[in-house]
This record gives sequence, C-alpha cells and structure tokens, in this order.
Amino acid sequence: MEHRKPLLPSTSSDDVASNPRPRKGLVLVVCGLLLLVSLVAFGGYRATNVPHADVSSPTSNDEHSPKSVPSSKWYPVSRGVSSGVSEKSSSMLLAVKEGASEAFPWDNSMLSWQRTAFHFQPENNWMNDPNGPLYYKGWYHFFYQYNPNGAVWGDIVWGHAVSRDMIHWLHLPLAMVADQWYDMQGVWTGSATILPDGQVIMLYTGSTNESVQFWCPPPGIGAKDFRDPTTAWLTSEGKWRITIGSKLNKTGIALVYDTEDFKTYELKEGLLRAVPGTGMWECVDFFPVSKKAENGLDTSINGAQVKHVMKVSLDDDRHDYYSIGTYDEKKVLFIPDDSKNDVGVGLRYDYGIFYASKTFYDQSKERRVLWGWIGESDSEYADVAKGWASVQSIPRTVKLDKKTGSNLLQWPVAEVESLRLRSDEFENLKVKPGSLVSLDIETATQLDIAAEFEIDKETLEKTTASNEEYTCSSSGGAAQRGLLGPFGLLVLAEDGLSEYTPVYFYVTKGSDGNLKTSLCSDQSRYPFDK
Repeated sequence: MEHRKPLLPSTSSDDVASNPRPRKGLVLVVCGLLLLVSLVAFGGYRATNVPHADVSSPTSNDEHSPKSVPSSKWYPVSRGVSSGVSEKSSSMLLAVKEGASEAFPWDNSMLSWQRTAFHFQPENNWMNDPNGPLYYKGWYHFFYQYNPNGAVWGDIVWGHAVSRDMIHWLHLPLAMVADQWYDMQGVWTGSATILPDGQVIMLYTGSTNESVQFWCPPPGIGAKDFRDPTTAWLTSEGKWRITIGSKLNKTGIALVYDTEDFKTYELKEGLLRAVPGTGMWECVDFFPVSKKAENGLDTSINGAQVKHVMKVSLDDDRHDYYSIGTYDEKKVLFIPDDSKNDVGVGLRYDYGIFYASKTFYDQSKERRVLWGWIGESDSEYADVAKGWASVQSIPRTVKLDKKTGSNLLQWPVAEVESLRLRSDEFENLKVKPGSLVSLDIETATQLDIAAEFEIDKETLEKTTASNEEYTCSSSGGAAQRGLLGPFGLLVLAEDGLSEYTPVYFYVTKGSDGNLKTSLCSDQSRYPFDK
C-alpha cells in the first residue's frame, strides 16, 4: 500500500519529540517467595517502515482534519451513552487541565509506532465489536463494527476481512452497509450461523431513523433495550433457537426465540436467564463446552457430558462476564453451577480493556475461538489525530478447565507461534524472596513469553489457611507483599527500573486448604505517554 500521507503533518525538528529509543529486551523475575522458574522468550519482528493508509477524519471540515495535537487540548472528549456506546475518555492518562503539565508531544513517527503488529485492526478509522466470525470454505471470515468515515464511533457498518490463519488478513469491501429503512442509522452487532446445507445466516441489530432496533421487542421491553442476536443452535425439535440481550429496569435478561426459516420467530415463555442489578445485557454469547474432551463443540451440541457457557457484556460497566452451568432445553433455562458466579456478577474473560466478545466454532480444527474488542485508552482527540481507533484481541481458544470444572481456560491460537523468529531459554532459575533476577534478552519489538513457576513446597505447607480475598484492582498491586506472592515478570522495564509493568501471580490459601491464584498486571509504575 502506497504511503501517500503522514499520520500528522510534518513539523519542524524543534517541535518533534525524540523517537522512543530502541530498548534491549529486559525481563525481570520478581517474587516474594522461593520459586523455581523456567522461561522461554520468543522474539518477533516488525519492520518500522511499513507504509500506512491515509488518515481519515470524521468530516471534511478543517477543524477536525488530522493535525498535530496541542498539549493544551489533550482533554477527554465524550460521545456519551446516548450515542449507543460508552463514554470514551482518558482523564487519568491523557487529560490535561489548565495549568497542568503538558502531555506527551506526539509526532508522526510516534503515532505510526502505535500501530499494532499482529492484533487485527482495519487500515484506518473506527472499529468496535467483533461480528459473526466463522470458518467457511477454507477461509476465516471476520466481520466488525466499522465507521468508514472517521476514527470515532458513528455511521456504523460491517467491515470484512479474511484469513487463512487468523493472523495475516486480507481486507475486503464492506460486507453490510446502512442501505435499508431498518438499518439506516447503523448496521449494529450480530452473529453468523452456518446451516447444514452450507448457507450462512447473518442476524444483526438494525437501527432505524428513530434509533429503534428493527424486529420489535416484546411488550414491557424498551425500544432501545433489545439487541445483538446470538449464533443460532438446533433444538431437538429441529427448530433454530437464538437469544437476545435486554433488561427489565435494572435486571439483565436474555430473551429466547425459535424459528424454522429465519423469517418468522416465536418468542418462548420465560427467560434464558435473569440477574437483578446487572443492567442491560449486550452481545450475549451462548455455547457448549465438553466436560471430558479437549476439543471445542458445535454450538448445537448438548448432552450429559456437556456444560454450557453464558456470556454477557454489561452496558453499565463495560466488562464481559461469563457463567458455567446447565442448559435445560425444554424449560428454555440456563442454570449456573455456582450462584456466586452467576451471569454478570462473577467470572470475566479478561480483566483489562476487553468488551463485546464473540466466540465461534472452528470446525476445521475442532476448537472454539474467542474474539474481543480492545477499546484502548486514547482520547477521541488523539484517535482523530492518528486516524484510527481500537484493535481486536489476539484470537484465543476456549475450553473448560477439567481440573476445576468451574472456569474456562484460554490460550492464544496456535497460529501465533508461526510469528516467532528466535528464542532465549532460561531453565531452573531460583528466585529468592524479595529478589529480582534480570534476564538478558536480545533486542526485539515483540516478545512472546512462556514461563512456568514452581512454588517451594515447604512454603506452601507452612502457609496458614485463611479467608483472605485478593483482587487485582483493590489489593495494592504488585507492592502488596504476602507469603505466596506476588511473583511474576517485570516487563517494559527501563534499565534503572524507574519504569516497569509487573505481570504477576498472587496465591491465597483458603480455610478449606485449597489454593486460589490471581493473575494481575500493575500499570501504576509505567507512564502511558511513552
């Protein structure tokens, strides 16, 4: 692709900040107890002179055209929930108030450097929810919420790309555009279903000129509180069944419909699930996982050796939650195994920026694959300046944890390993309490780290059981010391350790003697303007 226009207009050398200096890979193992560590760091490479697409702006008005961003204007700009999306602001990271210190002076080189190497993103403009991913006739198809006219939310259509490996993508023309009365305000989120005869059915939320979704909700449901149909699954009666997210007051609910032809739909009595206090349920996902086998399952599979996963995206807090339980087809009911981990109140796929996730069954490799939208933390002003906003997570395989039966296991798809160019291996490293062990790794722009930690058995036996609860967000971060943590890695670390990001484990021992492990990251020691 020809590089015709810089990400920002060129500035004089006096105005340009120094490019981030190349850093030699620096990984440090940190812990509060005795550990035996084996670690492999796989180096990846991305050329820095890869050309980028032209920058698009929301309008042709000069006021909004890509330009250098004065530090005095680095403040949060919000669309608001009324626009159909959550507030996009970054008061902690990028906001600058009058009299405050200046924000980082972004330049063309720096904005170019922000482009990801392997996470999916369009060539430019705004992207959000993953839509209708599927494997079809030898290709992985990925659809996504996309604004073809700018780097902020609006004018939403379905973007489309295809790949052989979910890593390297070919961008195709728009898949669906707002060209009907029932979607003239946006082709919003939906799902794909492959029928036995090979037909592909796409169900989506169409926004009308009154900002009301087509396919009217049942009585008692708000016109805007009815969206995001799931992938359909077959019932024992041979009908197709879907569920749609909604709410009643502050109770999140999932409505269920049956259809034989995807043209007429029967609303089933009752609700698949309802949880008070969780608010609007968006982007519901419902799928089976095997209790015994390692492979994934087609969405229509049910039986004694199957558990079901119900995932919702909460519009109130913009996080994805899932619950594992039993699906009763006749009663049209999902029953969680653990009420403490009910839908919308318990387990999450990801504790970072991760929303509107969607899985699909990859029949070619018998696995279930998870996608999720990463909204980043730039302000809208910065998004307009750089000409793009948001990335998708690296696709992950998802399966039931056979050891616990109470949570899911996720791992990047195996295709990611094809990106590795070399490796540095470190085995049997002994890490004493309170120590840091520096690992000398060659310079790399991307690192894939695989690490195994073995906790000293004597320390485990001496640990007193308690009802201590540890949460990543409120337990003091990596600075909070305990007998069984934290331990892990310091990444993005400067040589003098003035800046670093801990990625760490913290283990607690319950009164029943069972161990519970939390995996966290602590971003308090790394400035985001670099």
